[in-house]
Amino acid sequence: MAVDIKKLFNEELPAALAKNADEAKTINAKFQLNVGGEGEWHIDVSSTGPSCKAGNEAADVKISIANEDFQKLMENPQANGMQLFFAGKLKVEGNQMLAMKLQKLFGFK
Repeated sequence: MAVDIKKLFNEELPAALAKNADEAKTINAKFQLNVGGEGEWHIDVSSTGPSCKAGNEAADVKISIANEDFQKLMENPQANGMQLFFAGKLKVEGNQMLAMKLQKLFGFK
């Protein structure tokens, strides 16, 4: 089933971060996520967060991915994440180890 990317980043993730604020802040990073054809979001799970809002701001790690590849990533983050990365479809700039922690945020409910 396809993920509604705009709903995920504009409604679901901000609500999940608010509910899990203390745990989210343990990641202590700022992410810039750019999903081709959908938009750009800044996710702050540092001591000043947590927040997820539309826009492009300075971040510890910047991740760029096409819409259809993001869908694959959400279906199976473990297997598809590495596959997309090594195929050059998941671009990571900055601290690559932090990029691995982003998956934890999507597990929050």
